Amino acid sequence: MHSDQVRIEIDLARDLIRDQFPQYEYQEIVPLVTAGTVNAIFRIGSKYAARFPLRLMDQTQCTILLRAEAAAMDELKEYCPFPTPQPIGLGRPSPAYPMPWLVQSWIEGETAMPNGLSGSTAFSLDLARLVTSLRRGDVKGRRFDGRGRGGNLSDHDDWMEVCFSNSEDLLDVARLRHLWAVLRELPPAGSEVMSHKDLIPANLLVQGESLVGVLDGGSFGPADPALDLVVAWHLLDRARRAAFREATQAGELEWRRGAAWAFQQAMGLVWYYRVTNPTMSALGRSTISRLLEDLAV
Repeated sequence: MHSDQVRIEIDLARDLIRDQFPQYEYQEIVPLVTAGTVNAIFRIGSKYAARFPLRLMDQTQCTILLRAEAAAMDELKEYCPFPTPQPIGLGRPSPAYPMPWLVQSWIEGETAMPNGLSGSTAFSLDLARLVTSLRRGDVKGRRFDGRGRGGNLSDHDDWMEVCFSNSEDLLDVARLRHLWAVLRELPPAGSEVMSHKDLIPANLLVQGESLVGVLDGGSFGPADPALDLVVAWHLLDRARRAAFREATQAGELEWRRGAAWAFQQAMGLVWYYRVTNPTMSALGRSTISRLLEDLAV
């Protein structure tokens, strides 16, 4: 998927896990096939999982990142009304895999799909409960850390231009350029709140029509209060988006900024993962389609 991607095969992962965490020596270790783009995941028995970063980075930088993610995962648990993985331990680099990696607890559930529960009001209300609960977290004087989405929309102009340029044969780029020109001008909708920052389907687990788990909490922190609203366009049809909006009490400006963040994320998915991760590319397309249902351009 990435030009700097590090390969981690099952035999290597099994050796690293059993060598560094001997308590799992007799546990079955199997790779998971997911739509994820950041980590390779290996399940350890029925209660744990190991995740290995896919993109090459400096060992020290990676250690700092994983420790920060572990702290964020611990903090997320305080406010998340649904189960979320907890860090167990940090694995060491080796000559065969040059970065640290993380063992965490396992959460049962099926990965949410863009259209799987799009018509479920119960699911939309679970998502609203998640977003409103996370917002109640204490920012503790912190501000948005500047990484990824969650700050100023216009800071993403250069990236959006890359996306538009690479999508000429895939999407109605003229219409989408106009949409971004409008959305990027939206002012902040309020003070920063605690946010998951990546509420895509791959990070949500479901059972029946219920949300039963929230994954990838390592970025939990202060951000634009509209950011977590992206989940509405990633996962819900128009009627359920309305139910979600009512339950989160999102005003017009906040709602439109949420749409802007969903748009920024979706534009990158369509072309970047077109060949290497068709599931993520398809998510980008479905999200853009839902956005165009809601936004007159």
